[in-house]
Amino acid sequence: MQAVLVNEYGGPDVLKAETVDRPQPQADEVLVRIVYATVIPLDFKIRNGWLQTVFPVTFPYIPGFYASGVVEEVGQAVTEFKSGDRVFGGIRGSYAEYGVAKEQELMTMPESLTFEHAATIKAGAEAAWKALFTEGELQSGQTVLLHAAAGGVGQFAVQLAKWKGATVIATASSSNVDFVKSLGADQVIDYTTTKFEDIAKDVDLVVDSVGGETETSSWPVLKKGGTLVSLTQDPSQENADKYGITAKFNTKFPNREDLQNLTKLIAEGVIKAEIDSIFPLSQADKALEKSEARHGRGRILLKISSI
Repeated sequence: MQAVLVNEYGGPDVLKAETVDRPQPQADEVLVRIVYATVIPLDFKIRNGWLQTVFPVTFPYIPGFYASGVVEEVGQAVTEFKSGDRVFGGIRGSYAEYGVAKEQELMTMPESLTFEHAATIKAGAEAAWKALFTEGELQSGQTVLLHAAAGGVGQFAVQLAKWKGATVIATASSSNVDFVKSLGADQVIDYTTTKFEDIAKDVDLVVDSVGGETETSSWPVLKKGGTLVSLTQDPSQENADKYGITAKFNTKFPNREDLQNLTKLIAEGVIKAEIDSIFPLSQADKALEKSEARHGRGRILLKISSI
């Protein structure tokens, strides 16, 4: 099968498309013929060698964490899936024509859900659900500030927060202000011309997918007793204590029922998935270059095969 291999840490040029053996599923695994693989910032961060202590790799490795596709073969202990089923979920090494996943890492696709949109769920929509509801415990009537609202996570967070009945303040670049407004945000702050901390006040929840100075400037906009959820790093506990804020980072995950509800919302068009761009597997380097530039709108995908 064709797959993208990384043989050493480095820039986009270390990605090489090569022919490798097709993986064989173990007893509790599912072999999936991948239709779309999702490109996420974690992919280039691992490739660059920035996360060696958190995500150690053995070279060569195949990048990618999430995908949609069709079940090709199942292990003897698998009971939920059969050959021909349309699925999406966590598939390590998804920059390839085939990948294996544990049975519990996959979800069945509703008939009305496209492969493109299915590929965005675990890579963006699930993270948004987690930040807002699992971690942030957002309630109807509360106010949330969403950073990088046009991105792969942010676009879902805006829509889900509005679906919940919250007031949404969002930050975006000049070129994405109208797009974020179209998602339903009540107020969009152009961070290239305006400091969000001068506008947003007394919010209940901040979802930060930027980190650094953005996190530092977010503490004062929260009301005492509010919550900051970071998707990039362990937030400063010192600042959380100083401002009387609850700070969280990746400790809980949505349950399977939550994920089924989210999938239904997307399949029915209540929540829309914006696709920024689609690249062939042979241009995985270009896809990661675009991801690393961090100016995309929505999610970047690799098209691996056709159905």
